[in-house]
Amino acid sequence: MTSLSNQPAKPEEAAEPMTRVDFYVLPTAGPQDRARLVCRLTEKAYLQGHRIYIHTDSAASAAQLDELLWTFSQGSFLPHGLAGEVDAAETAILLGHDHEPETHNEVLINHAHEVPLFFGRFERVAELVDQQPEHLQQARQRYSFYRERGYALNSHKLKG
Repeated sequence: MTSLSNQPAKPEEAAEPMTRVDFYVLPTAGPQDRARLVCRLTEKAYLQGHRIYIHTDSAASAAQLDELLWTFSQGSFLPHGLAGEVDAAETAILLGHDHEPETHNEVLINHAHEVPLFFGRFERVAELVDQQPEHLQQARQRYSFYRERGYALNSHKLKG
């Protein structure tokens, strides 16, 4: 019988860092507030050198954000495009709605109301919360989803 102390030690498996999830809570419920928050978060992440994927609920929502990213701030330039329509390897900011991006695994901005199944491949996830009752309930469900799986959650209450 071999004692446990005589057996070679198993090498420690390197733990992959867990996705950081941040909830950005708007004090308002205006229809364009969430979209403008997407633009602000995208600009901040881009200026920090990150590659960003913006996930939306629909093609119409992706197209709306595509347009808004060009116009939301006169002094900024955010090189972006719709997934499938631009060279993803050459584009810092991608927008999509119906599939996992082939590239981009740094920052996911979730403009959809459900957690995308591929969120775990990203270093960071930004979840958006506004004050519309239906959206608040959906945000609570997303928060519970992440918490139940052990993700570190951060909340940022934004000022109006």
